[in-house]
Amino acid sequence: MARVRNKTPRVQAAAGTKMKLQWVISQNQTPAKQRLVIKGLGFTHLNQVIEREDTLSIRGMVAKVPHLVKILDK
Repeated sequence: MARVRNKTPRVQAAAGTKMKLQWVISQNQTPAKQRLVIKGLGFTHLNQVIEREDTLSIRGMVAKVPHLVKILDK
């Protein structure tokens, strides 16, 4: 019998909504994939605060490194 997977519903933010992210923990001793996610989000130095569009792709990237990045404002 096939396994049934319960997916969480996708919550789409209103168009033009921004979210503030802060890089709070160093990427030393982290896997290479997590380093690429941090770079892909646009962080260049520790404790930097950036503002990004609130999209599913950005939320997915943040979900991969929740221990390194903090969401300040939605």
